[in-house]
Amino acid sequence: MAKVSVIVAAGGKGERFGAGENKILAKIDGRPIFIRTLEMFINREDVCQTILVVPPSGMEEMKEKYGPNLGFMGVKLVEGGDKRYQSVAAGLQAVTDDADLVAIHDAVRPCVTEAMINSVFEEAGKSGAALLASPLTGTIKRAADSGVVDETVCRENLYEAQTPQVFKRTLIQEAYGKLPEDCSQITDDAQVVELAGHPVSIVKSDPTNIKITTKADVTLASAINKARPAKTVAKLGAFEEAQW
Repeated sequence: MAKVSVIVAAGGKGERFGAGENKILAKIDGRPIFIRTLEMFINREDVCQTILVVPPSGMEEMKEKYGPNLGFMGVKLVEGGDKRYQSVAAGLQAVTDDADLVAIHDAVRPCVTEAMINSVFEEAGKSGAALLASPLTGTIKRAADSGVVDETVCRENLYEAQTPQVFKRTLIQEAYGKLPEDCSQITDDAQVVELAGHPVSIVKSDPTNIKITTKADVTLASAINKARPAKTVAKLGAFEEAQW
């Protein structure tokens, strides 16, 4: 069984969520989004390390409010950057050499399932690089700056990238080491590996693995989780009731 180090990335400003609010701390049915996300990884037998990367602006609050529980859960807290790729780069520096694979997951994707994780871990173990992605099903339009439709785009073989995105440890570390100075056009980790010249396999997912972007997404995530079979979660520590 390949050993996996999981980086849960909480970088980014979350500007679409609401002014002055940290969306990873928003609660779904009483518990913070990032805690629900971490729960999907911390008790897996193949996960040898779980890293939570938080931007500098949220580090103090994270330590004060959730430090005891993160310690109990065995989660390593790392300070990242204001942008996601900066946070991932910081997380990669903390990855143990014991890991065969590195899985990078958005802190605000709390609806990922065990089956999805199993599938992408398995594929990455074979190919060295894999990501979850959902096939596009709607009609896709490309518009001009004026807002007028330029063309209707064929959706065949088009996917929306999701996370986890999983890579051989040495591959993703080397790929991040080759990043150009201008990373403004890089939007996910698979793209970093693609730029390094390594193929990335798609593991089909579905739209329920949503990324929390707006407050409406919190309500949707709650509905998705409630529609799934209940799963027993280990207690998170002596501070559980007080913190949530």
